[in-house]
Amino acid sequence: MIPRDHNIQAPPVDGQGGRNPEESDLHVDYQSLRFDYRRSPDQSAGSAARHPVVVVGAGPVGLAAAIDLAQAGQRVLLLDDDRSLSSGSRAICFAKRTLEIFDRLGCGEAMVEKGVTWNLGRVFHRADPVYSFDLLPEGGHRRPAFINLQQYYVEGFLLERAQALPNIEIRWQNKVTAVSQSAEAVTLTVETPEGEYRLSADYLVAADGARSPIRRAMGLESKGRSFRDRFLIADVRMKADFPAERWFWFDPPFHPNQSVLLHSQPDGVWRIDFQLGWDADPVAERAPERVIPRVRALLGHDAEFELEWVSIYTFSCLRMERFRHGRVLFAGDSAHGVSPFGARGANSGVQDAENLAWKLALVLRGEAPDALLDSYDSERVAAADENILNSTRSTDFITPKNEASRAFRDAVLDLAKDCAFARRLVNSGRLSLPSTYRNSPLNTPDEDAFEGAMLPGAPALDAPLEGGGWLLDRLGRDFTLLHFGEAAPVVDGVRVVNVTPGEDAQGLAARRYDARPGTAYLIRPDQHVCARWRRLNPAKLRAAVDRATARVPEMAAC
Repeated sequence: MIPRDHNIQAPPVDGQGGRNPEESDLHVDYQSLRFDYRRSPDQSAGSAARHPVVVVGAGPVGLAAAIDLAQAGQRVLLLDDDRSLSSGSRAICFAKRTLEIFDRLGCGEAMVEKGVTWNLGRVFHRADPVYSFDLLPEGGHRRPAFINLQQYYVEGFLLERAQALPNIEIRWQNKVTAVSQSAEAVTLTVETPEGEYRLSADYLVAADGARSPIRRAMGLESKGRSFRDRFLIADVRMKADFPAERWFWFDPPFHPNQSVLLHSQPDGVWRIDFQLGWDADPVAERAPERVIPRVRALLGHDAEFELEWVSIYTFSCLRMERFRHGRVLFAGDSAHGVSPFGARGANSGVQDAENLAWKLALVLRGEAPDALLDSYDSERVAAADENILNSTRSTDFITPKNEASRAFRDAVLDLAKDCAFARRLVNSGRLSLPSTYRNSPLNTPDEDAFEGAMLPGAPALDAPLEGGGWLLDRLGRDFTLLHFGEAAPVVDGVRVVNVTPGEDAQGLAARRYDARPGTAYLIRPDQHVCARWRRLNPAKLRAAVDRATARVPEMAAC
């Protein structure tokens, strides 16, 4: 529930009071919640009050960062210039890796329970099916490839978790208008309904969205490529017997020469994206008299539905040159933006937060040097480039801008009906996958021979354990040594998780990690591999931990 305990800075809801404890989370109207502005003691202080870390932006990225830091024992101040959660469904596709992060933050189960689970997608060309694909073809995973869940639900579940943590303070209607920094601190000017005040922080996490006032206040830019096309989002409430799959049409008869995407959401809501072209009037196309005929053309003349939310969007693929600027760290849309094809925006933003939080917590605790934060920049800039490349390729395939590229696309689609090789060329949005930090300075290079995907820098894969447990749940929030075999080694300062053959009853963990007795993996707090060995050597383990926390001379220079 949305708690109202003032001791944990959870403001009351205007005119609504608290939720009935017996009321299911599935019936909360998160879009109607309004949060009161409250004057803080900082506004009466004679000088700028000091905080360890300030997070700006109470969207999915800012909330995830705040929760992760708080779970690591940090005191977090979260500022947002609004007094409500997001309006409209916005981001709806949340990937398996993001759900695993939400599990670690304490709210993954609620999201999966509420969301629409899907693994399958279908591609159509004109009126004909081309092929289908399964994003999670093998079993033995706790989470599905994707769920569809409106962004306001994601924010609501994250907010409830944040408000349950006593070391997170949330201030609504607190807008950052100026930022300055020195070698010791970053200082913010904050505008409220009662006027301005100043505060300072050891570090500032800017998760304040694509138009980022903090980025603008610091005179920084995002650069990249804009696409000359427009799309209409129509969220439609209806009863339909469509399966919970991703359906994508190229040049369908009900919307010729354009593309259409259909997704199911909770509460009987369906997301329909219609490509409109660059010449479409973004104001006129939002009118119901324009939207409803397009929806009827897809669903049929007799279909009964209601428009839930309508939006027109254009898009760009861009990023800041660097995500770290001294004591200010940018995350999510404030740092990078992609087109919506492939569900890479919110998913990559949450993964930014995951990458940053453990590093910042170690630095704040004095357990790692400030240089560790440089690896946030290098790892997540590389991830952003990977997402931008995939998103750009998807957009170019979906929206060809000349006759030659359209002829190529249509030929590929025709071939894909019968030829498997052509299906690899079809690009209706390469769907979000977590990045592997192959070139991270935090990785310890392999000395032993391994096969499979679990190389240093890769996100750890889950696997079922005997008795109904899951491997990722056992990794915890610190550096963990994942050891395969009967005898678990004892290593000073490193948590050890031992996986015996009896626990790995299906053998999936051993197969996914190419493990045999004695194999050991060092897993970072964000559940990425940073080193692995066929036989553990305590001195090499200690060196790998030092490397992964920037406590070696070459890392300090990175």
